Amino acid sequence: MRSICLTLPTNRACAATIAAVGEEADYAAGHFGVEVHVLILDSSGKQTFAEHAQVVDEARRAPNVIVYHLDEAEQRHFLRRVIRRSGVLEPGLMLDLMLPAAVSYGACTNRAFLIAGALGCHSVHRRDSDSTYQVLNGETVFPIHHELTSLGKTAADAASGVSETVLDPEHASKPVVMVGSSFVGELSVDIGEISRLDRDIYHDVVGLWAPRHWSDEQKRELVDESFRGAGTDPFTGDHSTLTHVNPMRVDMCNISFLHEVYERVPLPPATDTIGSDYFLMHLVHDGTLPGVLHNRHIVNYYTAERRTDAGFMAYQLRLTKFFLSMLYFNFIYDRMAAAGASLIDGDFHLRPEAVAELARESAGSDREENVHRLDVLNRSYRKLGGRYAEFADVLASRGRRLLEEAQADIEDFALLTEAWRPLMEASRSTSVRGPSTSTSVHQPIR
Repeated sequence: MRSICLTLPTNRACAATIAAVGEEADYAAGHFGVEVHVLILDSSGKQTFAEHAQVVDEARRAPNVIVYHLDEAEQRHFLRRVIRRSGVLEPGLMLDLMLPAAVSYGACTNRAFLIAGALGCHSVHRRDSDSTYQVLNGETVFPIHHELTSLGKTAADAASGVSETVLDPEHASKPVVMVGSSFVGELSVDIGEISRLDRDIYHDVVGLWAPRHWSDEQKRELVDESFRGAGTDPFTGDHSTLTHVNPMRVDMCNISFLHEVYERVPLPPATDTIGSDYFLMHLVHDGTLPGVLHNRHIVNYYTAERRTDAGFMAYQLRLTKFFLSMLYFNFIYDRMAAAGASLIDGDFHLRPEAVAELARESAGSDREENVHRLDVLNRSYRKLGGRYAEFADVLASRGRRLLEEAQADIEDFALLTEAWRPLMEASRSTSVRGPSTSTSVHQPIR
């Protein structure tokens, strides 16, 4: 029986989402005959963790659904054993990159990848804690339906299970390695208030993730398309396309990868940086590997924490670091696009050494472009006033440090990519439940 990993990383209260993800797991097991390992990587506080555990304990899951609810101590114990067994250099640094003290969207998903390896999973399917599913005629619309319909098949075999194919026949023998969709609801990045306050400033700020040499028209097009997902129209019926999936059309709350992808290349482990978990979408696309884009969009919403002053400041910092990271990722993406099929070998496997080389090369980029980004943010936020002006003061005091962190983040990505293969191999022979861990593993009610 094929095993899959349906994972939900969280650092906030999300009992309803945990219950809904469990229902998606039941659907997958019942409709596709797979064994589903539901992996909840929980970095929330003790009280919230206990509330989550109660939801998991009280649920009656379908046969062949197993739920792993791991706190950070349990995750750390697993990682230490994997790192020790792998023999990689600088084990302390590797542990920091896999489980940093600060928030890291890439690192939490990398942990899911390693645990999926330990569980012998064929694929990883990721959801987010600040989202939920759409409903049509009383039935929940689960994205995993399209993911398990196509993932792992050759493009030729997958063609019969999709609505349309826009893939050249030369790719027919390649595997479908990614299936995903987007979201409806609120913007994926919490910047709607900026748009309401000053549309010109909104364009100046959002346009910062474009390469500086782009024309004004190109930047306007990017701004108009950015962070909106699939809009607000509700789901009315299925549509799926076999294609090279445009990374702008999918979101990490609604994505799945075949093991052939994440076993070879990790996600950037940058801390306090949104968007750090989107790299593999670009790599799959530029490497000419097939995927399926469907329309079972997930509903995105904002949690109350984002509305607090502390939440606002934390989020603006992550947004700033995202803009700074684009100095390096735009460099990498341009060269990956030019490299095309040379990013994979003759067996259609991604080449991690090519990725690591590009990441190291990008680290030498001139920081002047990022100095410009900080200047635009500082000027724009001061014009907006209020909390934005207060955050501009933070930028003024931390600007040099942020420039250093952005460069260090891409260097860490290169280092982790070079160490990823032995880490993944070690995970396959490491039990998720070590001899001294109290990991909560919830077996199905039969």
